[in-house]
Amino acid sequence: MADDKMPQVAEYDGPVGGWGSAKGMAAVGRTARPSPGAMKTLAHQNKLGGTMCSSCAWGKPAHPHAAEFCENGAKATLWDLTSARCGPDFFATHKVADLVTWSEYDLERAGRLTHPLRYDAAQDKYVPTTWDAAFDAIGAELQQLDPKKVTFYASGKAALEASYLYALFARSYGHTNLPDSSNMCHETTSVGLSEMIGSPVGTCVLEDFEHCDMILHVGQNPGTNSPRMLHPLQEAAKRGCHIVAMNPLREKGLIEFANPQSPMQMTVGAPTEIADSYLQVRTGGDIAALTGIAKHVLELEETEGGILDHDFLNQHCHGLQSWMDWVAATPWDRLEKVSGLSRQQMEQTGKVYAGSKAVIGVYGMGLTQHVHGSDAIGTLVNLLLLRGNIGRKGAGCSPVRGHSNVQGQRTVGISEKPDLVPNDKLRALFGIEPPMEEGWNTTAFVNALLEGNAQGYVGLGGNLARAVPDQDRVVQAWGTMPLTVHIATRLNRTHLMPGKSSWILPCLVRAEQDIQNGTNQQVTVEDSFSHIQASIGHRTPASEDLKSEVAIIAGIAAATVDPNPRLAWQDWTGDYAKIRSLIAKTYPEQFHDFETRMNQSGGFYRGNPARERQWKTDSGKANFTVPQDLDATGLGDAADVFRLMTLRSNDQFNTTIYGMSDRLRGITGDRMLVMMSPQDMQALGLKAEQRIALRSVMDDDVQRQVKGLRVIPYDLPRGCLAGYFPELNPLAPLSRGDRLSDTPASKGIPVSIDVT
Repeated sequence: MADDKMPQVAEYDGPVGGWGSAKGMAAVGRTARPSPGAMKTLAHQNKLGGTMCSSCAWGKPAHPHAAEFCENGAKATLWDLTSARCGPDFFATHKVADLVTWSEYDLERAGRLTHPLRYDAAQDKYVPTTWDAAFDAIGAELQQLDPKKVTFYASGKAALEASYLYALFARSYGHTNLPDSSNMCHETTSVGLSEMIGSPVGTCVLEDFEHCDMILHVGQNPGTNSPRMLHPLQEAAKRGCHIVAMNPLREKGLIEFANPQSPMQMTVGAPTEIADSYLQVRTGGDIAALTGIAKHVLELEETEGGILDHDFLNQHCHGLQSWMDWVAATPWDRLEKVSGLSRQQMEQTGKVYAGSKAVIGVYGMGLTQHVHGSDAIGTLVNLLLLRGNIGRKGAGCSPVRGHSNVQGQRTVGISEKPDLVPNDKLRALFGIEPPMEEGWNTTAFVNALLEGNAQGYVGLGGNLARAVPDQDRVVQAWGTMPLTVHIATRLNRTHLMPGKSSWILPCLVRAEQDIQNGTNQQVTVEDSFSHIQASIGHRTPASEDLKSEVAIIAGIAAATVDPNPRLAWQDWTGDYAKIRSLIAKTYPEQFHDFETRMNQSGGFYRGNPARERQWKTDSGKANFTVPQDLDATGLGDAADVFRLMTLRSNDQFNTTIYGMSDRLRGITGDRMLVMMSPQDMQALGLKAEQRIALRSVMDDDVQRQVKGLRVIPYDLPRGCLAGYFPELNPLAPLSRGDRLSDTPASKGIPVSIDVT
């Protein structure tokens, strides 16, 4: 079990990458003890004929580096290919009541699940079962439930083939309750960008980073979350591209990078400085900061002229004047107070933007996970539109996705919104009648759970009960569901909240061979740049009793839905090319010639109308939007309220904890801590390592508190706190989400401090 050690805090004086990255990978490798062949998998990762990384969704270049993986990707692969096993012997000696006391890290270290399992309440243990017995029992129970009260959740890792079948299964069964991890992070992008530019995804492709002369990087940390992104950022910095970072924390990945593939930088050479300007914006201050930058651009147009792209604005944009009037009426002192930046900082950035020919706006969840996250995205889009920086080479908006195929899952039908799915084609292809009412997203599902209306849960990966807001309330309610089914590779906390009937169905990881009818099957994934790549595993599966995600979904579906000769579940399982043919028939404009194009280096681009300046909006143009509030948190000037943002550590991928090191922030040994500015600590009379409790500030009669946290001094704006996800999720109210998308506001949680 993990020790409750005091956190070790010391400023990390090395760059991202370099020997620190190598040591970080080695440390996880020692814990994971990967099976033979893991290094060969890494050598071919993200390359044609190899396995696409199961970590983040950063693009895969057509001409890859010798090692086209990063520290995070290596950790994910080594973790997947561990030699540790969590089989029947393990469960025979561990009751659920005991396992629930283990940390996330210790549960993961138990190793790969090897056999299908059924929960036995009398023993309080998971016991082995057969696949046929599991499918038959789950199918019979699903038939007894109201489909409208059953949820099919997807974590974001399952490939396009499994995702397509999963969505088809849900609609054939009778519901569209298809939440996925996008609801938790980037749904704000999907909803917001659709209103602004008519596209639910970013407009950039990987090659754009070779042609931009400014990158505005907002609320995203590449060093921890997407290290392969540092290669194009490094190349951009070397050629003189202006990189402006805007983030409450000074993250190492945006400061300097030593390329592990450069012998010079790994020996005597200096690391590359990434950002030439770093704006430590106040948590939730992005709308004000971006508005201040735009305000100066408009002032430069008034005094100097020739700044705005008038041809683009006149031909392609709607709502410009209303937005400009609002900007003019917004005083500088208000922008300074809300953003936490000085007028000079915003004006200097505006000057750089006005002089740049091609600008990319990169952003992450620091921008989106707020009550007014969609307004924050709209403000970034407003700025880009001023100089025509959407729909041309080297420019655009580029959200960074955190799951390897979360964007692709939405592309092929995992959506609770019927109007986003070609239901007419599903009727014609399969003879089904898809439900046309809107289903549950993640927030709606959790609300239904808390209200006692959720009857069943099928999870395609993930650790949802641990990842959602109001975690303590969810834990209490989860086991009341009649049925819980988990398709998983490792044990996690959500599995230890069994419903009245509960099953764990172990699946292959992407790096393992998926043999169907004697052939090793390929699957496909979509990256952040809307490119589709083929992936194939070459490692021997961790157990002969594992099945693929496709086979598990098809097995449950065949046992659940009424027989239909056009729903050929077992036939599709035997040959994934047949599933890709269905995807191409359902989405012909994007997936024509699917089987041929998926095996080209770098994948194929499925297209984006906004990149071609075709605006699929109600106005028929790109829309300038006026935000409802300058403060993205919606907290205004509330006194004695701190703004808490939840973060990943360097040894973490979402709820998967690889180790207890947050190397790049200089923190090791403990995750139950809160980062706070030294000035705020002094004002409250707090000392380093002192234990405190955080309490959510909400007027809803729900008590939310996390105790036993150590406070450590950290370079943060006044009034802002930071701590780890998912440990601090109990403080996040489910009711606080983006106004358009319901995305939880996990980067701006209102809390107060109790000294313990």
